[in-house]
Amino acid sequence: MDAILLVGHGSRDPEGNEELLQFADKVRQAAPQYKIETCFLEFVQPDIARGIANCVEQGAARVVVIPIMLFAAGHAKIHIPFEIDRAKKLYPAVEFVYGRPIGVHQKVMEILTSRMASAGFKTGIPVLPIEQGLREPDTAVLLIGRGSSDGDANGDFFKMTRLLWEQLPVKWVENCFIGVTEPTFEDGLERVLRLGAKKIFVLPYFLFTGILIKRIEEMTAEFAALHPDITVELAGYFGFHPKLVEALLDRVAEAVEGQAYMNCDMCQYRLAAGHEHHHHHHDHDHGHDHHHGHGHNHDHGHDHDHHHHDQDHHHVGT
Repeated sequence: MDAILLVGHGSRDPEGNEELLQFADKVRQAAPQYKIETCFLEFVQPDIARGIANCVEQGAARVVVIPIMLFAAGHAKIHIPFEIDRAKKLYPAVEFVYGRPIGVHQKVMEILTSRMASAGFKTGIPVLPIEQGLREPDTAVLLIGRGSSDGDANGDFFKMTRLLWEQLPVKWVENCFIGVTEPTFEDGLERVLRLGAKKIFVLPYFLFTGILIKRIEEMTAEFAALHPDITVELAGYFGFHPKLVEALLDRVAEAVEGQAYMNCDMCQYRLAAGHEHHHHHHDHDHGHDHHHGHGHNHDHGHDHDHHHHDQDHHHVGT
């Protein structure tokens, strides 16, 4: 029997932990073929050692460990692998497979645009960077993340910020962090103000509620009160969005099937290549060949999103 062990970070806020457990129930409903257990890294039980033990005690021959985390930093790179190594010694007859965090994923982009729409933004159609005239000239999106001491994690957050700008018809998509590193939330708010934004959407890049989400709510309300001439909207965090379940199950499928997937989901050339396939199959004079010669290869020797150090983890949803 295969068991899927979903590893959440854990929060000091019981409401955040309860949301994670409810999310795990939605994953079970969407994937009844798997035996799914849940555990936490900090603040609440069961911990990961107990979660693994629960899987083994139920007869699992293979335990697939999946972090319920947005990116990979310290916990995903160090702490979870350490616990898996301990478990391998305790249960030598059991196979352990470690999957990726959610990371850079097109379904996360769909969650972000959906949360923007729920906050009152008319997303419209994606625009090209050169089509500035189609962008709302006085609207800014401020994407706010947890923040990490891991540079790769913060870098992936910046990448998602840019990809969001590519898909939203607004003049500015800026980012900031609520903890650990800079720019701070205060810095981000001040920056979009100085840029000249008259309408600001604050968009939390968080899985579930917790102390930091509530702090963001308070700080956003205070900023809005100080600037009555600016429209400030706070969008929702990821929560129980169905695309989040799908994204996590994509990571489960990768781990279970033992396959690495090229991250072309958001590649601007992929759809164009598919549309023009018959025209360009024998003619590659359009600046990039049919092997995606635009910065990432389709062999499995690439480092494009397939290593644990390419995503982040850190304290999401706390």
